Amino acid sequence: MYDNELVKDILSQILTAIEKVLNRFGSVDNAVFFTDSPQGMEKLDSICMQLIVIGESLKNLDKITEGKLLKDYPEIDWRGAKGMRDIITHHYFDVDAEAIYDVCATKLKPLAQTIQKMLNKIGKQ
Repeated sequence: MYDNELVKDILSQILTAIEKVLNRFGSVDNAVFFTDSPQGMEKLDSICMQLIVIGESLKNLDKITEGKLLKDYPEIDWRGAKGMRDIITHHYFDVDAEAIYDVCATKLKPLAQTIQKMLNKIGKQ
């Protein structure tokens, strides 16, 4: 069995990082915004940093729970979410602004909802 308190802390950290990304992403209306100005590049950098945090936290969560927790929530592409961290970290100069835009626009809200669902379930145990 795994440490529920540690898992809750990691899940809470993930939620905080998602909230930061969504807040920073709020004024972005297309992927070109990221690449057409110094302000856009700065915003892209700050969003990527939080996506790294999310991916690394998910990897740690998977390790701590021995792969048992995430598999109970198949509505999320966990492999893709964790892989985003690797792509940003190891291929930073090749980061695709379109891909980051898509993740922010379509993947983070469902991820936040699932993380909250996990927190609620663990809180009842």
